[in-house]
Amino acid sequence: MTATVERVRTNGVFTLDGEDFDVENNIWVIGDDSEVLVVDAAHDAGAIASACGDRRVVAIACTHGHNDHINVAAELSELVGDAPILLHDDDRMLWDAIYPERAPDGSLADGDALHVADVELTVLHTPGHSPGGVCLHDATHERVFGGDTLFKGGPGATGRSFSDFDTIIESIRDRLLPLPPDTVVHTGHGDDTTIGAEAPHLDEWIARGH
Repeated sequence: MTATVERVRTNGVFTLDGEDFDVENNIWVIGDDSEVLVVDAAHDAGAIASACGDRRVVAIACTHGHNDHINVAAELSELVGDAPILLHDDDRMLWDAIYPERAPDGSLADGDALHVADVELTVLHTPGHSPGGVCLHDATHERVFGGDTLFKGGPGATGRSFSDFDTIIESIRDRLLPLPPDTVVHTGHGDDTTIGAEAPHLDEWIARGH
């Protein structure tokens, strides 16, 4: 059976540098009738677990370590049979601020491949929004799960701790924009976009950012 992609929207608070922001997050559940992979774990473990149903959760892959993408990862793992939580090592300081006594179960490194149903997701290290930010690229189905690296309308936010504008621009330019134009970007917040829709605006973002 061909894998499907389901979006679960959850609401909560993003906290960084002593500031709180109300946010709505996209959690992506990828899989078939027997197994799924969850991208990010924000705010409401019960809602995400409900979307998974009785299917085996092969992994909870966190696109980065900001609290609004990991704050129910441990609870979700327990709810779905101790599924392994995966995170890039460069975001461990963000993880440790939320889970000082529990490490992730595994790492996400550039070039790694995750498998669920008939889908292979290649890990693309795309730092800038955070040092360990990653995107998960499904080349066969022309889609990428972009976390907070690229949104409809531009790059993810920088200017706070552990973020850097020039770095996120480099990540987008070198890792995402070379993907086929029809590649759908499933974002961490807000609406989907495509690589082709965003690519023409790179110079605008650079000018705006500086």
